[in-house]
Amino acid sequence: MLTNATLSFIGSGVMGEAMIRGILAQRLIEPEAITASDPLSDRLQALRGRYDIRTTTDNLAAARAGAITILSVKPQTLPKILPEIRPGIGADNLVISIVAGAPIGRIQRGLGVEKIVRAMPNTPGQIGHGMTVWTATHAVDDVGQRQAQAILGALGKEILVDDEGYLDMATALSGTGPAYVFLFMEALIDAGVHMGFSRRVAQELVYQTIEGSVAIARATGAHPTELRNQVTSPGGTTAEALYQLEKGSFRTVISKAIWAAYQRSRMLGEMGDKAGDK
Repeated sequence: MLTNATLSFIGSGVMGEAMIRGILAQRLIEPEAITASDPLSDRLQALRGRYDIRTTTDNLAAARAGAITILSVKPQTLPKILPEIRPGIGADNLVISIVAGAPIGRIQRGLGVEKIVRAMPNTPGQIGHGMTVWTATHAVDDVGQRQAQAILGALGKEILVDDEGYLDMATALSGTGPAYVFLFMEALIDAGVHMGFSRRVAQELVYQTIEGSVAIARATGAHPTELRNQVTSPGGTTAEALYQLEKGSFRTVISKAIWAAYQRSRMLGEMGDKAGDK
């Protein structure tokens, strides 16, 4: 789907580089077909050294170099970036945005194009194990959707949704999700140290336990409730531990945290949209 395509990355931070690395690792496109922009010359030099791609500090020049433009800049820089690159975006260009909290309408107004994909990746995409939820405008045809799918798939798994509203939900669940997992891991490790394990051993126990739990859930296809019941004997240690978690409103706290993140995502999107209209 990317044969003969040219890609422009406006912004070459962590996620931008992860996409470049994944695309090249899967041999979806040749390095010379990718142009990346960044304000830091040292950063661009590093990218050239690693991937042999084209680089520039000129966002407009980068935009003009690609038929597919990937916006991977920080949200606060978007008001400056959109008018800057608008002259370099052709009416038939495909624009893929991974800018957090930037609604499709804002990108459309800022660039004057209709073929827009908005995506919400997460940080495991840095190593090809990410989860990206994305949506596309009606102007994005089947070819454009397959191109977007290939590019976003370079980060890991991807899911296409038919309503932009799901992007805020994805932000709260999978986008922010790694932070919840890391906090849980941290708590488990600290508990292990409190009991007497060295931090190194506690960390290895927790990492492998979580990795193995996900693996068995995927391999069996069983519901988490069923898997939990398999390791919960009546009156046993697991039953006692789960009782304490439920007593501490474990599920409720998680649900409230995710709902708060969802509401915050919606609010930030509305604030950014209004700021972009000024």
